[in-house]
Amino acid sequence: MTLRVLVVEDDAEIGRSLRDALVAHGYDAELVATGAEASTRVEESVPDLLLLDVGLPDIDGFTLCRWVREHDASVPIVLLTARDSEIDTVVGLDAGATDYVTKPFSMAVLLARIRAHLRGADGHDPGSAFDVGALHIDPAGYSARVAGEPVALRPRELELLVLLGREAGRVVTRERLLSEVWDVHWDSSSKTLEMHVLALRRKLEAAIEITTVRGVGYRLDPR
Repeated sequence: MTLRVLVVEDDAEIGRSLRDALVAHGYDAELVATGAEASTRVEESVPDLLLLDVGLPDIDGFTLCRWVREHDASVPIVLLTARDSEIDTVVGLDAGATDYVTKPFSMAVLLARIRAHLRGADGHDPGSAFDVGALHIDPAGYSARVAGEPVALRPRELELLVLLGREAGRVVTRERLLSEVWDVHWDSSSKTLEMHVLALRRKLEAAIEITTVRGVGYRLDPR
């Protein structure tokens, strides 16, 4: 299930960057620029997470946060603001915010916080074991087996396998792999990702196929 994130940000450049990064990481992200638009969207359908800029042109973000919290007690609300004083943080949290992120921020850190707030919202335990054909992957146990036989994987190889395996049959972007496995949010010129994919292909060639989608990323399929 694709998780929905509503981005409320009146700075067009920042808003587009946030929306594009969320989409690249597999979220259904919608961008609006005003509190009025945001309240309309929430009334129509509550998103899985709200990313809310405090400095909106038509309404104070803290006020909108309180309104959303009254409308839905459980939706995670992450406030974005240039205000970094202790009192502003307290006001934001008292307004019902789940988290408070000050600008400028690291996109990789923000995405990690979003993942943490949405953990389990898609209906599965991120630590639960799962199968892809003959391959059995146990994230919590940091282990993988093919037809019952253990496969020796390094920690990063296992983390990469978990991400690709969870999305089996779908292309996972290079940007998302670098961000979630290595906490790197730019397109690194190093060959680290390629070397780890090569290692997985070599160790698991009997059970899976990892296809390179040039210019986009990788797709894992069972054999």
